[in-house]
Amino acid sequence: MKAVQVIGYGDTDQLKVVDIPVPEPKEGEVLVRVKACAINNTEIWMREGAYGTGEKSGWRPEGVQFPRIPGSDITGEIVSAEDESLIGKSVVLFPFTSSGEEGTEHISEDMSFIGSEYEGGYAEYAVWPAALCYDMPLEDFAESAVFSVSGLTAWHMVSQIQAKPGEVILVTGANGGVGSLNIQIAANVYGSKVIAVVGDLKDGEKLKELGAAEVVSYRSETLIDDILKAAGGPVDSVLDVVGDALLILK
Repeated sequence: MKAVQVIGYGDTDQLKVVDIPVPEPKEGEVLVRVKACAINNTEIWMREGAYGTGEKSGWRPEGVQFPRIPGSDITGEIVSAEDESLIGKSVVLFPFTSSGEEGTEHISEDMSFIGSEYEGGYAEYAVWPAALCYDMPLEDFAESAVFSVSGLTAWHMVSQIQAKPGEVILVTGANGGVGSLNIQIAANVYGSKVIAVVGDLKDGEKLKELGAAEVVSYRSETLIDDILKAAGGPVDSVLDVVGDALLILK
């Protein structure tokens, strides 16, 4: 099969297209023909060494081992499985394994991520535990792929702030993958009023279609006033997916 491997830390010149054997599933695993794999910032930062290099580069103590096939937001069709009833099933892959107890899986010492500790979805095929392959939420493979890492991240963020109907939530990076899902979950699932923060207001109408009540630009010289006006007063919570300094509140 054809695959893209990260062969070391660096720029895009560290991505290499290779021909390698189709992986063989072990006991409890299935072989998935990859139909879609999103480009996630985590695999870009892993390649660039933003998470560190050597022992600090991955989720496990030994760090990322190169070459590695990246890609964690994966949908596809099961083509080989011990349970033949699974063959032909369209699935989205839950992105990590862990022995941690419910609610603490993501901080378990043995947590391992597909595309980091396991070979990922920048390939024609991938193997993954059958128990971690779920029915696709939508019919379209590409649209369903975002329900993996991006979707889980957004759901976790909105759940953590315990969003409530009618409260005002500010979402930064609102036109990105996680940000746009934050809007949809906070507004359409929890009933909150969402103020979306973006750079270019050209995406404003689209973000309103997703559920944003108002859209403001961080490039505005009156950003704080814009937010207060859009919110009708102070905001209750901020979902920040940018991380850089944005506001200094006094």
